[in-house]
Amino acid sequence: MPGVSALAPAAAAAAMGAVEEFLKKTGGCAVIDGGFATQLEALGADINDPLWSAACLISKPHLVKEVTAHRPACPTSNVPACVLTLVVRSQLASITSCHQALGFACTACFDAPVQVHMQYLEAGADVIISSSYQATIPGFLARGMSLEEAEGLLRTSVKLALEARDEFWKSALRQSKPVYNRALVAASIGSYGAYLADGSEYSGSYGADITTEKLKDFHRRRLQILASAGPDLIAFEAIPNKMETQALVELLEEENIHVPSWICFSSVDGKHLCSGETFADCLQMINSSEKVAVVGVNCTPPQFIEGIIIEFKKQTKKAVAVYPNSGEVWDGIAKRWLPAECFGHMSFDALAKRWQEAGASLIGGCCRTTPSTIRAVSKIVKGKAGL
Repeated sequence: MPGVSALAPAAAAAAMGAVEEFLKKTGGCAVIDGGFATQLEALGADINDPLWSAACLISKPHLVKEVTAHRPACPTSNVPACVLTLVVRSQLASITSCHQALGFACTACFDAPVQVHMQYLEAGADVIISSSYQATIPGFLARGMSLEEAEGLLRTSVKLALEARDEFWKSALRQSKPVYNRALVAASIGSYGAYLADGSEYSGSYGADITTEKLKDFHRRRLQILASAGPDLIAFEAIPNKMETQALVELLEEENIHVPSWICFSSVDGKHLCSGETFADCLQMINSSEKVAVVGVNCTPPQFIEGIIIEFKKQTKKAVAVYPNSGEVWDGIAKRWLPAECFGHMSFDALAKRWQEAGASLIGGCCRTTPSTIRAVSKIVKGKAGL
C-alpha cells in the first residue's frame, strides 16, 4: 500500500528529509490552511453533528452527484462552467475542469469539501488538511454505514484534498509569474476525545478504563487507511494528553508508517496540555521518534502561541507548527461567538509574523479562522503582496 510498507530505516530518514526540503522551498516557513468547519458553515453546510466537519463526506445521499457551477460560461473563450463528479460509494472523485484554457481554477465549481480546499489554496496555503479530523470508523458505523463504506469515506477525504491540490497546481503553473508553492496534503486524525464528542478532547480525561493499548487499537485501522490513501503528511491534531501521545508514537512504529507525521497538542493555558500534563514529557517521547517530523499546537488561544514556540524550541529540534484559533470565545449560554479580546492592538497576521520570528516553521489557523485569515498570514510571512 502507498505510504505503508516494510521499508528500510533509510526510507524514514528520506521522508523526514522531504519535509525539510519542502520547508526550504517555502522560504523556511510554510502556511497551513485555516478552519475547515468554519468555512463549510460559511458555505451553508450544517455540521451540527457528532461527526462535525466529517459529516460533509456523507451529507449527500445520492451515489453519484454532479454539481455544476452557477458561474456562466466565460464570455471571452466560450468555455462552459466546470463540473465536479463525486462517486462516493465507489471511492472515486474526479474533477474535470473546462476552464483549462483560462489558466485558473474556479472554486464555484466544486462541492463543499473541495471548494474549501480550493479557497485555502488560493489564499496561499502550502499545506491543506483533509476533512477527516472527526471521521472515524466507529462514527460512520453508528450512522448505519458498512465497514467498507466507512473505510471508503476515509480514503475519499484524502482523495478530495489531493485532487483539489493537483487541479489548483495545474492552474498555478499556467500563470506567467507563479506565486504559489505546490501544496502538501495532510491527512487529519483527531483525538479519541474528538470521536467521543463529549468535551473530553478539551480536558484529556478519557476515564480510568482507557489505556494506551486501547487508544492504539482505536486509531490503528484509521491510520492504516489514511496513510495508504496517498497523503504527503499525517496530521495528528489537538492531542490533549500524554497517554494518547505515547499511543500515537508507538503506533507509528508498530505499523511502520513512512508518511511523515506531525503531532500537535491543544492547550488552554499555554504551559500544559489540556490534561494539565507538561509539554516536556510529551516532547521527550516524540524526540525519540523518527516517524514524527513536526510538533506543535493547534486549537489553542493565540495569545499563548509565542511562549509555546519559545519553549518548544528549547526542547526539540523538530520543526514547530502552530495553528491557533481566531481568539474568539464561545458563549455556551448565548450560543454565539464573542469577539476576540486577546490581541490588544495586534492583528492575527501581525502575531503570525512574531510566531515566525520566534521559530515556527509552519503557521496557520484553526477554529474561526478563514481564507481571509490565511491570505493575510501568507502575505506577511512570505512578504508577498500578490495573493
